Amino acid sequence: MKSTSATVLPKRHNEILDLWMKYQMSDAGLREDLMSTEALRTESDELLKAVLAAIAEETSIIAPAFEKVQDMLADISLSRATNGFTPRETAWFVFSLKDALMDVLEKAIADPAALYPEVKRINRLMDNFGLVTIETYMRGREDVILRQTSEMTEISTPVIQVWDGVLALPIIGTLDSARTQVVMESLLLKIVETGSTVAILDISGVPAVDSLVAQHLIKTVAATRLMGAECIISGIRPEIAQTIVHLGIDLSNIITKASLAHALRAAFSLSKLEVRKMGEQTKAIFQ
Repeated sequence: MKSTSATVLPKRHNEILDLWMKYQMSDAGLREDLMSTEALRTESDELLKAVLAAIAEETSIIAPAFEKVQDMLADISLSRATNGFTPRETAWFVFSLKDALMDVLEKAIADPAALYPEVKRINRLMDNFGLVTIETYMRGREDVILRQTSEMTEISTPVIQVWDGVLALPIIGTLDSARTQVVMESLLLKIVETGSTVAILDISGVPAVDSLVAQHLIKTVAATRLMGAECIISGIRPEIAQTIVHLGIDLSNIITKASLAHALRAAFSLSKLEVRKMGEQTKAIFQ
């Protein structure tokens, strides 16, 4: 024999939907800028149909009927994570449905003794849905953060062609293994694309240099040389120079300069290029 909730709830779809929408619309944190009322009602209606159909079958929460509901919740959670909804807003979408279901059950079952097991059953079911929603949302947010971090890393490592055969790569922020890989790939690809013979790594924007950062720089220089280009490190501030000395890091085989201007002069020299000032104009004369 089916439980009361399996018999009563599927017959009151419209009542539950109206209550659910009422609770969602009354939430102070409702983001109508991210989803219209019409879209929210459509999404709620589709999910409610799946939930009530699963409840009507009265099977285990791992049964196919409930798996469909969990798949729908996962899609909704991922969509909300991507579109900027907060964890609270995403969770309230599910827990406000639980409130609507409880209200309808309380009206349909007058006997407290009969109501208790039904409330307990629905409460366990909706809590499970809530866990699925939050877990999926968090995975979605992690994916968004990783993608944004990757995009920011690529944007923050632009390779600039400052002269024919001369590239400059200003590095801002801390160098780690992942970012060093991006720096290497960007620089090496640009060397191949432009046929450059000199590359300048400017570390003026690197807050501190430790042994790990120094090793990353050395690897980048080595990779650049394997491509047939000389590498110059600029932006060596006094405090960074002292740190490198104290750490015992050997950069003697690498050309280092205090500023980007000095590095450019060195790059011009390596490229056999001389820049002279004649009158009020600056002209480049190739030797």
